Amino acid sequence: MLHRICNLPISISFFLFGPRQTGKTTLIESFIAGRRVWTVNLLDRTVFHRYLASPGQFYAEAKRKIIDERIEILFIDEVQKIPALLDEVQRLMHEHATVFILSGSSARKLKREGANLLGGRAVSRNLFPLTLHELGERTTLDELLRFGSLPSIILRPSTDERIDLLTAYVTTYLSEEIQQESLVRNLPGFLHFLEVAAQQSGELLNFSNVAREAQLQPRTVQSYYDILVDTLIGIKLQAYSKSVRRRLRSTPKFYLFDLGVLNALDRQLRSSPDATRRGRLFEHLIVLETDRMLRYLSIDGRIFFWRTKDDQEVDLLIENRGELIAAVEIKSSSVITPQYFSGLRAFAEEHPTVPRYIVADVPESFQLQGLATVLPWREYLGLLNKWLRQ
Repeated sequence: MLHRICNLPISISFFLFGPRQTGKTTLIESFIAGRRVWTVNLLDRTVFHRYLASPGQFYAEAKRKIIDERIEILFIDEVQKIPALLDEVQRLMHEHATVFILSGSSARKLKREGANLLGGRAVSRNLFPLTLHELGERTTLDELLRFGSLPSIILRPSTDERIDLLTAYVTTYLSEEIQQESLVRNLPGFLHFLEVAAQQSGELLNFSNVAREAQLQPRTVQSYYDILVDTLIGIKLQAYSKSVRRRLRSTPKFYLFDLGVLNALDRQLRSSPDATRRGRLFEHLIVLETDRMLRYLSIDGRIFFWRTKDDQEVDLLIENRGELIAAVEIKSSSVITPQYFSGLRAFAEEHPTVPRYIVADVPESFQLQGLATVLPWREYLGLLNKWLRQ
């Protein structure tokens, strides 16, 4: 079994949110192994309908389990399907020392319906597709760029199986998830939006352009992006805004959460990417990996990109405890020459003390003419782990 980095609290209740197939149930089952547990799976139709009709019945059954069977942990899977159960959970928390584990795809439905999020009695954790640290040497860079890192997909040995599962994920799961949770009214329009969002993933957000391509209203597109972020299907990378010399752009970028899903939405699964697309996917990989590691390891860390009004750009700035600790350019090429890094040079003029790096598909690290340290991508990930733990 893979060791996951996500740090689950041992003795306090918690929510665990994450997109489907990121491994939430597997992680929790390994976490609770050997302890007295009662599991309530709301994907089971019989269980779902019983508690939907009578949340109080859940309370009565749970109370009996806790008292008669001395249950240590009560695990509710897909809790967002019946938000009313959280009122019963809070009643039980007042009466018993049982630990509650509450998993789901996201907190969006819970918040939208005004559900009881337990008033600080439960902490929140997020689970993402596998990090490269978790995968180790089990896959190659080319496989990651093509198929992403959802555990149920990247760990399959067959290319055909990976393609079939990713196709099903975007054609069935994403639409079903949105439909079942009643997150949008216009499902066909949302699915068309998803395809356009995939095509423009990694670029500056432009609601008007996406709306025109998807044949939707800009306000609707903005709300759809919010749904993707709230359901952990994408992240917004904010622009760094502090500058005394230069006018900086403030529009964020958007990145879909997994490269396999991105390629499936783009209908690019059946062939290896060309050089241009490979560069785009490599940037996505490093941005997503940095974001995941930061969320797992640092409560005080943030990432940004830096871009001036005349379009000089640095792909990533990493901040920890309020200080910039790295400026990172991302290039998939194995040939690195200084003329491609005017943005990094401009950034260095304004922030000369911030360490600068170029992450690339190179075999060894080296210094690039006083501008930056060039790092192999795996070495960068090891350093990132170290930086965020300091």
